[in-house]
Amino acid sequence: MTDAQRKLSATEVAEAGLTGWRQAGETLVATFRTRKFSTGLELVNRIGASAEEANHHPDLTLTYPEVGVTLSSHDVGGITSRDIDLARTISGHAADLGVATAE
Repeated sequence: MTDAQRKLSATEVAEAGLTGWRQAGETLVATFRTRKFSTGLELVNRIGASAEEANHHPDLTLTYPEVGVTLSSHDVGGITSRDIDLARTISGHAADLGVATAE
């Protein structure tokens, strides 16, 4: 998964082993149960900083008590290694904050 411009197959996405993420069509989706709005806001801020650094921006929904994240590489019309990498980073931020996915 080294070509950031290559759309990944469903098998490649599954083989990435992303815990708490699921493929929905041409996107990766996860919901993080933050339990508190302030924790959700902190997670969104961390995601935003990482997204800016990677120049790859997810769709985010902040509600009480969850943060919804949708990743897709719009330029290729599907999931790429950029999405896998950012999903791992986002999961790391959630783990640091003690936040679990809503699997």
